[in-house]
Amino acid sequence: MKINIKRYFLYLCRWQLSTPILAVVLVWLSGFNKWIATVIANLIGGLIFFWVDSFIFKSRYLSSQWEVKENIRCSDCGKVARGYRLVKTANYDKSEDKEPEFRCERCSKKKSDSLRAKGVKV
Repeated sequence: MKINIKRYFLYLCRWQLSTPILAVVLVWLSGFNKWIATVIANLIGGLIFFWVDSFIFKSRYLSSQWEVKENIRCSDCGKVARGYRLVKTANYDKSEDKEPEFRCERCSKKKSDSLRAKGVKV
């Protein structure tokens, strides 16, 4: 399993933000039974943090954007196969490329490795 460090860091920050918010709710509900107060605090936390977690784990802005097409001719080896191209990531943007280059899976992995070697965050 490949961990996206940016997402993981945001998730850890989000986790820390839940502590004071839930603590405030528990203080407000201190007159209730502690189990009921905890359940209500967790429901409130779920209502808030579901949306934050959805952004963290589904956002296109936090991950590399790839384009995939079927039956392309690989720009490196010429093989006809499913094609991949990296469109955009933190320090790489080919979204306006007039002649995009698609690569088969094997050549795409090689290209990704060469981009990583140049400091591109793939």
